[in-house]
Amino acid sequence: MARKTVSVTAGIIIRRGRVFLARRGPGSHLAGCWELPGGKIEDGESPAECLSRELREELGIEAVIGPFFGRSVHDYPAYTVVLDAYRVEDYTGTLTPTEHDMTAWIRPADVDEALLAPADIPLIRMLGNVEPTGS
Repeated sequence: MARKTVSVTAGIIIRRGRVFLARRGPGSHLAGCWELPGGKIEDGESPAECLSRELREELGIEAVIGPFFGRSVHDYPAYTVVLDAYRVEDYTGTLTPTEHDMTAWIRPADVDEALLAPADIPLIRMLGNVEPTGS
C-alpha cells in the first residue's frame, strides 16, 4: 500500500531580521508546535494560490507571494508531508490568527527547534543564510 503524501505550503515572512511563526492551537494536529504559516494545497490550486488563500484564512492578510524558498519532506507516522516554502514579499492587513493560539517574530538563530513542527525545522535552518528583508 502506498504511503499517503500531503502537499503543503508555508510562508516565509521576515521583518527586521525576524521570522513570523505561529503556534498550533489546542485540538489541532501537532498542537503546541510552532510553524511557518500556510496549509494544504487543494485540488486545482497552485502552491502560490494555496499560500495566498491560507494566509488570508489563517491570518487575515493579503500577501504578495514571492519566490520559492525551499522544500522540506517529513515522514509523520500516518503520512508524508511535502512542505514547499515561499517568501512573502509584502502583505496588507493586520496579522490576526484564527487557527493558532500564539504568534511571534523570532530571529531564526533564536528559534528552539524542539518547539517546532518537525517539517518546519529544515526551513528554519535555511533561514540562517538569508538576508533580512522588509522594514
